[in-house]
Amino acid sequence: MNRRHFIATLGAGTLVLRPECLRAQNAPPAALSFIVVTDTHLGYKDSDSAHQLWLKTAPAIAAAEGAFVLHLGDVIDGGRVEQYPVYLAGRKLISKPVYEIPGNHDSVEGFQQHLRQEVDTFFDHQWLRVVLMNNAHRDSHEGFFTSEQIAWLGRTCDDAAAKNLRLLLCCHVPVHHNLHPDRGWYVKPGSGQAEFYAITSKHAPRILASFHGHFHNGLRGWNDHAPMHEVCFPSALYNQDRKLESQQAPGYNAPEFRPGFTLVSIMNGALHLRFKAVGDEPKALRELKLGAA
Repeated sequence: MNRRHFIATLGAGTLVLRPECLRAQNAPPAALSFIVVTDTHLGYKDSDSAHQLWLKTAPAIAAAEGAFVLHLGDVIDGGRVEQYPVYLAGRKLISKPVYEIPGNHDSVEGFQQHLRQEVDTFFDHQWLRVVLMNNAHRDSHEGFFTSEQIAWLGRTCDDAAAKNLRLLLCCHVPVHHNLHPDRGWYVKPGSGQAEFYAITSKHAPRILASFHGHFHNGLRGWNDHAPMHEVCFPSALYNQDRKLESQQAPGYNAPEFRPGFTLVSIMNGALHLRFKAVGDEPKALRELKLGAA
């Protein structure tokens, strides 16, 4: 065999991969940017405040650089399904695709009626597959995956691997354990946590990150399941400083607690996260190094 060629046998056929092809497969992906917003909570406290803030946030999202928008849940507050059309009126101001997932304040039936019938889904953009899953219940702050969801996630990741796609996983409630002084809300071992991590381990480092909302603590994250990053994003309505860094809580909590959204750029082998408060310039929050698939 010519040492300049790599030959892989597939059944009765033969595929010849030249060195330049191998380099292309392992090369860092092309730059990609998108926007993350979460926890808009329209109808919060039966007032118009969340709606008015959303009407300011949506045009700012429209003006920001990014190919698409991810909304990580709690679109409405307290199951107030009449707020979905109010949310959609603001979403019409965003001239790019917006993909939502339900949170524990959302009504799954209302979500399906107003936003998307197929709740658990994925879409492919260039070299990236974004997986959207509902892991929240209306009657709990905890997270849950059913056995059917875990099986579907496994098949979806296997298919992405076969197509040489990188993966970004999105669900409202974080999977990562977080105890005091944190919220203590996550997917417990008996609710699908172990099965989720088995899949992410199998597909490491193809999975770039697992994205979540739910916490209202600004940017909160962990890197101990590297190369996958686990990140909770700032709420668009309100955030609280729980002094996690000063209490030496595991992981990190960036010192920015205004309401807003996050600009995400994938370039130069890293996830670059910049926070954008309405009416202010973007502020760099975190640079997360990525593994090579």
